[in-house]
Amino acid sequence: MATSTSLAITDSAAAQEALRELFATHERVVFFGGAGVSTASGIPDFRSVDGLYHQHFAYPPETMLSHTFFKTHTAEFFQFYRERMIALDARPNRCHVKLAQLERAGVLSAVVTQNIDGLHQAAGSRTVWELHGSVHRNICERCGAVYPAEQMVSRELEDAEGIPRCPKCGGLIKPDVVLYEEPLDQRVIEGAVRAIAAADALIIGGTSLVVYPAAGLTQYFKGDTLAIVNRDPTPQDKRANLLISCDIAAAFDF
Repeated sequence: MATSTSLAITDSAAAQEALRELFATHERVVFFGGAGVSTASGIPDFRSVDGLYHQHFAYPPETMLSHTFFKTHTAEFFQFYRERMIALDARPNRCHVKLAQLERAGVLSAVVTQNIDGLHQAAGSRTVWELHGSVHRNICERCGAVYPAEQMVSRELEDAEGIPRCPKCGGLIKPDVVLYEEPLDQRVIEGAVRAIAAADALIIGGTSLVVYPAAGLTQYFKGDTLAIVNRDPTPQDKRANLLISCDIAAAFDF
């Protein structure tokens, strides 16, 4: 794999052509995506000017999304989770839809995502490794019963303190998302690593590549073409063979 960028693109039409060419010349492409993939679906990212980390809350978002906060300020955690982390009205954008089409065509092997919104599956993608879990699975810590995001939003499962409880056993229902201070699921990590290691092309899209350990999984890529599609620079730009700095939904509109 080249260690310096061979092609830098800022125009969406040129980006579409370059990505079309990439898929035409590779057999095992993997897409590794972050929050920027879903911004065109109306879900804010974390670190941009309008992102979650630049909004004002009673506590920093990193604190409210931590395991400690979940355990010690459970009602406040769920208020933030319901209002800021679940977006049931969001719909897949052009990037999600194109990736699903490419998988059906047999040229995209897998999607590895840091997102928890489930939009890749909503678009039709089947092989999706969700590094940080999904809001669409909420699991009773006592009996293991699973509840959909719709029931979390409707608040039908909540007790008098606003904390969701399992109607079967009374246990606390925890979102199946990886909070700060929690490890990634080992099965998901292994699946993502296998997909990335077997790829002959890796497309990294909509991520700042600063969140670890997720960002570290890209080191397992040993193929010949690395493409990065992101509005802002990332720490791995110098490794890229193809560097695209335009709207990711527009780039995948081909």
